[in-house]
Amino acid sequence: MGTPEFAVPTLAEIVGAGHDVVAAYSQPPRAAGRGMAERKSPVQVFAEAAGIPMFTPTRLRDADQQAIFAAHNADAAVVVAYGLLLPQPILEGTRLGCYNLHPSILPRWRGAAPIQRAVMAGDADTAATIMRMEAGLDTGPVCLAEPVAIAADETAGELHDVLAARGASAMVRALAALERGTLDCQPQGDDGILYADKIDKAEARIDFARSARDVHNLIRGISPFPGAWFEIERDGKRERFKVLRSQLVAGRGAPGEVLDDALTVACGEGAIRIVELQRAGKKPMPVDEVLRGFPIPLGTRL
Repeated sequence: MGTPEFAVPTLAEIVGAGHDVVAAYSQPPRAAGRGMAERKSPVQVFAEAAGIPMFTPTRLRDADQQAIFAAHNADAAVVVAYGLLLPQPILEGTRLGCYNLHPSILPRWRGAAPIQRAVMAGDADTAATIMRMEAGLDTGPVCLAEPVAIAADETAGELHDVLAARGASAMVRALAALERGTLDCQPQGDDGILYADKIDKAEARIDFARSARDVHNLIRGISPFPGAWFEIERDGKRERFKVLRSQLVAGRGAPGEVLDDALTVACGEGAIRIVELQRAGKKPMPVDEVLRGFPIPLGTRL
């Protein structure tokens, strides 16, 4: 049971390990792109190519959907970024339970955006955690946790890919232990609980009055999507730039002041150097390529 690209490696590993996947569930196709044509989710595309029976209900609270689920007679359900609430009849609809891959060190960063929030907070590590699901939001007992270090300049997008791969491997190991009857799931502690709220668009605007470290963590924490941004006013018009990569560097000046021709920008404390930018309607580019077409002079205030 999964929807986005993050869930595909787990399904692929399960199939590769020889498990009998009796059904795959995904959110229904959505209108996307310029033509707003319906687009199947990555999980649906993979499952159909693998010949796995595919189900895309809009909700699971209906009795008929719960009956269909129970009729699979599954030993267990694997859930990875599915995006639909699992009601109690679904949670109890397999012989051994539902097991979720959650990309954080539970109980830290329960909820919708654990990868982004960990990077935005400047965490040095996280985990691909396998949890037996219960009715609460990511409150179930932890069965297995694969530690993952977060590098100082790593973006959420890069960490996403690492956790997807590590989580897929961890889930296959958890299923093997479950099959042997040796999977040990321990209750989460009450200390260190944090919730990873969805990223609000208002958070994406860079406030250079904050410390350089906070600005750097914001940039990498929401790269590539939705992307941190600033504006430049020129000739009475404002142009928005999305910042995809940055580095912490030495530098002092008024917050938002451009300090050199390499696009080092002063913050409330310290400075960052912008490494990768994206102009509106353009593809992401290294900062030197952007500056050749759109010079940003020393002293400009972003």
